Amino acid sequence: MSQVDYSNLSDYPIFDRWTASHPDRIQLFSYPTPNGVKVSIALEELGLAYEPHLVSLADEDVKSEAFLSLNPNNKIPAIIDPDGPDGKPVGLFESGAILIYLAEKAGKLLGSNAAEKAKVIQWLMFQMGGIGPMFGQLGYFHVYGGKSIEDPRPKKRYVQEVKRLLNVLEEQLDGQEWVAGEFSIADIAIVPWLQTLSGYYEAGELTELNRFPRVLSYISRFTERPAVQRGWKIPARDE
Repeated sequence: MSQVDYSNLSDYPIFDRWTASHPDRIQLFSYPTPNGVKVSIALEELGLAYEPHLVSLADEDVKSEAFLSLNPNNKIPAIIDPDGPDGKPVGLFESGAILIYLAEKAGKLLGSNAAEKAKVIQWLMFQMGGIGPMFGQLGYFHVYGGKSIEDPRPKKRYVQEVKRLLNVLEEQLDGQEWVAGEFSIADIAIVPWLQTLSGYYEAGELTELNRFPRVLSYISRFTERPAVQRGWKIPARDE
């Protein structure tokens, strides 16, 4: 199913399954995973009004016709901004693209000039192309389905790559608190994935996370932010 941007918010098929109670707000369709909370944290940090909708990772949600109408790649998160370019609604998927869109809309967290913006996007892409995929593969081979594979080489390959990426961050954080200098959407993209190592993946010891003190301090600074603490729990999971 191809994605379509409609002229009216009510035309979006996703609302047949997830009803908008506040159609004047940005509509967030997500689940509190490292990719999902990037957007809820950004929305909290940017102070943009939004309405969250919980989309579970079960096929009945992410592969439903309603969700595929917004994201044909069947992954959370996705958004619809009722006040998009030229005042028309716009739907977006891919967390990195959403972060850039929201930062530009709010005029925050994307640097104050073209050079700073380029650096922020550079480190955002570092997460999208490196940290996210490599950490995810580590999780698969260490915790999930791949852990039953007897060949040690796949897991070893991703452990080493995660360590390499951590070292890149460790060096980049020398003398500064945030990866691109000032707090930005790049940090919002990166740190939730760093938290998986000692969280979801129980791989802090495996990846020798304690050997990277600047990274550990970076995680602590990030998690102390009130907007981060709020955004990490949005959308609220069903009990």
